[in-house]
Amino acid sequence: MTLFDFVKERYDMAYSELIKNFNRIRTYLRSFYVYGFRHRDEFTQKSARSYDNERRRVESWLGEYMSFGQDEEGRRVFLSVDSRAIPANPLYRAFRTKSFTDRDITLHFHILDILKVTGGLSITSLMDELADRLSVFETGELPDESTVRKKLREYASLGIVSMEKRGRKTFYVLSEDYVDLQSWETAISFFSESAPLGVIGSFVQDHMPERFQKFRFKHHYILNALDSETLYELFIAIGERKLIIFTTGRQHVTALPLKVYIGTQTGRQYLLAWTPANDLFSFYRVDLIDNIKVGDALARTGEAEQRIDQIDQLEKTDLEKSDLGEPDFENNNLEKTNLEKRLNEFCSHVWGVTGNNHTRLTHIEMTVFADPEEGHIVERLHREKRCGTVEQLDDTHWRFSADVYEAFEMLPWLRTFTGRITDLQCTDKQLTARFWKDFKDQAKMYSLESL
Repeated sequence: MTLFDFVKERYDMAYSELIKNFNRIRTYLRSFYVYGFRHRDEFTQKSARSYDNERRRVESWLGEYMSFGQDEEGRRVFLSVDSRAIPANPLYRAFRTKSFTDRDITLHFHILDILKVTGGLSITSLMDELADRLSVFETGELPDESTVRKKLREYASLGIVSMEKRGRKTFYVLSEDYVDLQSWETAISFFSESAPLGVIGSFVQDHMPERFQKFRFKHHYILNALDSETLYELFIAIGERKLIIFTTGRQHVTALPLKVYIGTQTGRQYLLAWTPANDLFSFYRVDLIDNIKVGDALARTGEAEQRIDQIDQLEKTDLEKSDLGEPDFENNNLEKTNLEKRLNEFCSHVWGVTGNNHTRLTHIEMTVFADPEEGHIVERLHREKRCGTVEQLDDTHWRFSADVYEAFEMLPWLRTFTGRITDLQCTDKQLTARFWKDFKDQAKMYSLESL
């Protein structure tokens, strides 16, 4: 072996397009290629070699969308995508780069092929078939039975195979596919580009003869694809009412996830969760959630056990805990109802995603003018209000009133009724002062006494 071959071999070993941990590439993609204002020297969490490897990976997946900018500090790398011109989210490609071992891929194809040919086998017969097949290869090492059982259980949980009891033996049978994917192509195409966890639809499309690519989106929030794994864990925890542990920035949080909110203007996703340690309903940005653990993984951590003990000590809820470190709602319907009631009460006073139930409620009233023939203004009040009530004062005046945790979030919406507001009252005087100050500042810009 020459020195060149040796160096090349070592270099190729250090770099691979396949990845084991998606969270790391998620950080690189967001920091460098999506935000697009950072330079190579600004990333200090890893070595320069690690950065170069990640950059090469991303360029191999998204090369046609890569752009570069030059300034006095050096070159910046970023993604440049016209959402009107792309039929599919390019970031989904990152999910098709999961690394695997030689044994994983060997077992995958041999097991599925054997089950398809034979129609189903017991573990003993399956091991015999594997031994016959692998014996023709010089390096065909036969895996042990426990490894094969584990792989079969994994496939059973995914619905790829089914387990049938025949006498005293368990037979593994390849599941039949009854779904006519072609009839779903339009729905799947729309789902994959518009819904949370749309990456699932993208994988389903891989099994179709050709992709349905008729949709284009003016507001296409492709960045949410990077949070798909986090969302998946959150939806599992919400559906099964399990506690989760995660980090956000430097904060470690143990919470019960309740809802996921998606902003219609920015596409940003937020988690609404209840933290039992301080009995708090609060919001967390999904794109800032890392290292999430659910259910079994949660119960094995010392921090979780400490938090669960705190749940038992809460006088307000007095929730019980189960073996997995989660509130046992099934055996405590009264407390389940209590928490849901408190959640609904909290949500009835939420306008955006910055308030929490430890914040004092703010009362706000806005009176607007609308002629009898201007019914569309009244319809706007009813349609766009996220909480509160609308009442008619006379033939031309309507009052919107609400009690909210964070009234300043309402300012952009209140300003859309400029020219129609006849009265604005709020228990937080800073809000009304800010509202009218903005009007005066804008009037000065146009040399007017008022707007």
